[in-house]
Amino acid sequence: MPSLWSPTDWPQRLAELQAATGDVKEVPLRRDVRSLGMLLGEVLREQAGEPVFEAVEELRKVAIARREEDAEGDAAGARSHLQQALFRVHGLDLATSYKLARAFGFYFELINLAETNHRKRRRLASQLQVDAPPQRGSLRGTLRRMKAAGLSAEDAMAMLRRVCVTPVFTAHPTEVARRSVMFKRRRISDLLEQLDRVPQPEATLEGLERDVLAEITALWQTDDVRSARPTVRDEIRMALDYYESSLFDTLPVLYEEVAAAFCAEYGIKETALPQLVSFGSWIGGDRDGNPFVTPEATREALGMAKALLFWHYGQRLQWIFEQLGSSTQQAPVSGELEELLKRYQAEIRLSGQTEINSRFPFESVRLAIVCVMMRIGGVPQAAVLSGVTVGLKPYVNGAEMVADLLIVRTSLVENRGERLARMLIDPLIMEVRTYGLHLQTLDIRQHARVHAVAIQELSAWSAPVAGRPLSVPPGLSPQTQEVLDTFRAIAQLKTEYEAETIRTYVISGATSAEDVLQVVWLGRLGGVRIEAVEGDPGLMPVPLFESIEDLQNAPAICRELWSSETYKPLLESWGMRQEVMLGYSDSNKDGGMIASTWEIYKAHRAVHAVARECGVTLRLFHGRGGTVGRGGGPTHRAIYAQPLDSFSGEMRITEQGEVLNWKYSDVVLAERNLELMIAASLDAVVRPDRIVAKPGTACLTGELKPEWEKVLDTLSETSYAFYRKHIVDDAEVFTYFEQATPVSELEHAQIGSRPARRTDKKAKRSMADLRAIPWVFGWMQSRQLVPAWFGVGHALANFAEQPDGMALLQVMAREFPLFLDMVRNVEMALAKSDFGIARLYASLVEDEGLRDRVFSMLEAEFTLTQKMILGITGQTSVLEKNTVLERSIRLRNPYVDPMSLIQVELIRRKRAGDDSQEMNRAITATINGISAGLRNTG
Repeated sequence: MPSLWSPTDWPQRLAELQAATGDVKEVPLRRDVRSLGMLLGEVLREQAGEPVFEAVEELRKVAIARREEDAEGDAAGARSHLQQALFRVHGLDLATSYKLARAFGFYFELINLAETNHRKRRRLASQLQVDAPPQRGSLRGTLRRMKAAGLSAEDAMAMLRRVCVTPVFTAHPTEVARRSVMFKRRRISDLLEQLDRVPQPEATLEGLERDVLAEITALWQTDDVRSARPTVRDEIRMALDYYESSLFDTLPVLYEEVAAAFCAEYGIKETALPQLVSFGSWIGGDRDGNPFVTPEATREALGMAKALLFWHYGQRLQWIFEQLGSSTQQAPVSGELEELLKRYQAEIRLSGQTEINSRFPFESVRLAIVCVMMRIGGVPQAAVLSGVTVGLKPYVNGAEMVADLLIVRTSLVENRGERLARMLIDPLIMEVRTYGLHLQTLDIRQHARVHAVAIQELSAWSAPVAGRPLSVPPGLSPQTQEVLDTFRAIAQLKTEYEAETIRTYVISGATSAEDVLQVVWLGRLGGVRIEAVEGDPGLMPVPLFESIEDLQNAPAICRELWSSETYKPLLESWGMRQEVMLGYSDSNKDGGMIASTWEIYKAHRAVHAVARECGVTLRLFHGRGGTVGRGGGPTHRAIYAQPLDSFSGEMRITEQGEVLNWKYSDVVLAERNLELMIAASLDAVVRPDRIVAKPGTACLTGELKPEWEKVLDTLSETSYAFYRKHIVDDAEVFTYFEQATPVSELEHAQIGSRPARRTDKKAKRSMADLRAIPWVFGWMQSRQLVPAWFGVGHALANFAEQPDGMALLQVMAREFPLFLDMVRNVEMALAKSDFGIARLYASLVEDEGLRDRVFSMLEAEFTLTQKMILGITGQTSVLEKNTVLERSIRLRNPYVDPMSLIQVELIRRKRAGDDSQEMNRAITATINGISAGLRNTG
């Protein structure tokens, strides 16, 4: 029987794969989805039995019928089909419910893999279209507009040197994927990519299909639900996997693409690029609310990262050693290389009084590679160096390793080996400049309240005196002791590892300059060098402004801090550079979508103004989440939406655990994501559209007109007051949230090391102590997505009642990037919401009066928000102008719906008394499935 992927015509298959426009380009995606669905059906019949397969099909058909009738405006028919689905779910036993939830969840796992493969496919197809316009968000497109704006190659390179983007990987309390599941995903993804090769024998296609079927079977037989919470070590390992699976191979590709784009657009043969990317992590350093992040966990995070990096360097050097057999009998080496080797040979001792150069006669370059490997703790496999009694001292920092590699490179270039230098040495130099000897910097984070308590306990203790050993006063609380232990660990680790490894200390909940100075005092007390000295960047305190009030106060706080005589010497040691972090999650939870978006924008602009006033070079750290309710959304659009003249070109941005797989699981995806960040940063620095914009034409220049600022002030004030009154200050809404969402199931789901709340489980529950992530998680799972849109409709409708109000909003959506970004993100959230399903979750609320009041309020605001967004965008339905996303959500919804119904039914049974391990496992399966279907958790 032919493979499901067998073509009737290979030329037609090729045309589909490289199609630039039209429906033809979507044919491969539809084929993958259809074929994977058929294979999953085969696995379900075999592994779970025919009754389970039939139940899946029945629920799927009813859900599709309900969606079709809803789209046609037949509300009664839609409700009827929903009741049919509820009836089917209500009669299911627990074991069958669990299997059904897994089945639908697996369907989304496969859909996600198919869509990811299609993104890679479209990326390749765009690269084949030499004469086609550059892909949206590409660096080539930005460079082309820069050239059109009159920037020369020298000007463009000067601007590019200002850009450096730093993704900072974080763990995620609602990350659902197990590491073993992620490995199987990657295997299926690889097989899908192989199925795209043209042409292939039928036997090969059949073999690949059998392999896909086997992997789906293996996935089904693997526990997708953890039996225990992941440890911090597990989270560290999962994030490091992305370097091994994609990032190590991505970086050389990325720089080649950037260089090629620059040379092509400016008509030059070659160019030397600056460092454009670095990497950071919070995993193992983020203590805020996570008691499991201890000094030992931090040490483990650094050790695991370094071990992985040195393994990678060893692999790269091994390959160079094997490829680079240049002999001095064929090509000489530079005097500088000879001097380097003489110095190293004098340090190395081999048994038998032999010298190391005798092992490599005439192969000076290869010997240099051996020496580099020895300094990172190894030797090439082919270089038998038994009897080394004294080796070379390890590198202290990445700059030392780069210096040695540059000597090798220069020697090759000077002696007719430039091609060899470019192919073998240049990529490694670029990697060492990026990764150093640490791979990624590790931020330490703790809440300002914890520091304040520690200061209070230690206030009677005098500051440490140089040369005097520190002693700990008796009776410290465990929390304060942990604070001191953390700083002592930092001091020790900065001597054991490259000092660059730990250079920032993030202060959550910062509300004053004193919060920053307290970290300086505590750090010194723990023996940490705060100021930068040669070879050590010190430890910079980074205030994180999170709430609406704190964002509004941020400029004044920064001015006070940067004007402080106590702090000025530290700033000077850091070259008058300072990092400040803006939090998206808590500001949204605190004030709603519009207020959060606008206050972050204003804080961004104002803090930059204060920095200029104080002579400080500011780098902002954006704490964006994966969902719209936590600052998520398209990265390129968000970066470009930054205020004019308030961006230096350098930025750090959190990459939450839930989006790492979507962005970094594959070389093509990782390269595209990093390119988007670089291109957007360059675009935001140069603003070429602003340079060439013609008066009177609609163009996203980034300019904020005074009348638009007044509009946003009004929208923010209106939405903030409405959100606070109806969400934050209404205690019954929190009761509704806890009962009408599965947020309480997080503690049973075993899907993150961090507790969902900052307070003890026995403490009275309140919205104040709930983290922003589970807040968004609960609303997302219940299909209500309240944080992403509540208050938006009310504010927009109020403003639209003014004369020409709607027309002004429409102009802003066309011409102001920040407003457009917000409108599009709200639109996406509306598309993922479903108040037909949400009503079922609301039925879980015990108090009928409370339930009806809150649900009616939410539904009314949802309907109003949808009406206003459609009016502003000029659409008849949400995502009408974003056909790719609309198709994806439309395809998924009928399969998410059954899992929502199952989840509601299981939560109802659990609250009625069936609180068993099996019940918790089944509910977690629905959480996994809904997360995969909506492509977001929290």
